[in-house]
Amino acid sequence: MEQTFQTTVKKQGSKFFIQIPFDPDTVWGEKQRHYVHGLIHDCRIRALIKEDSHGFVISLGAAWRRDNGIDAGDNVAVVLEPEGPQLATMADDIVAALKPEPAAIDFFNSLATHYRKNYVRWIEEAKRPETRANRIQEMVELLKAGKQAK
Repeated sequence: MEQTFQTTVKKQGSKFFIQIPFDPDTVWGEKQRHYVHGLIHDCRIRALIKEDSHGFVISLGAAWRRDNGIDAGDNVAVVLEPEGPQLATMADDIVAALKPEPAAIDFFNSLATHYRKNYVRWIEEAKRPETRANRIQEMVELLKAGKQAK
């Protein structure tokens, strides 16, 4: 899931950014928005990957650049991974329930981190195995119906 690469900080007008050398939909699954966290030049960052005329990019704000001593033309090492629960890291019983339901998976992947975390938290808080199983099944049904939250 983690992606590592080298790039150069670019500037166009007043916008500073780095280009992402891969398609996040291909690497991490199709989503409306790709929120990520990681490191740029050993400095922590949380960001949204956007697509523009330069391809996939992360904008670097003035305050973040100032606080981390990064400027246009700097070569930087980048380590990024998607935020929030990902199928690859979720409990086996949740994944097993979602696998035969591609519509539920697609909708889950399109949700903002907050909603994905809430679904997983709701399941993990179940004290009895039958409650957990019922919640997993209910989550799958809600996701298939396009519901963001319980």
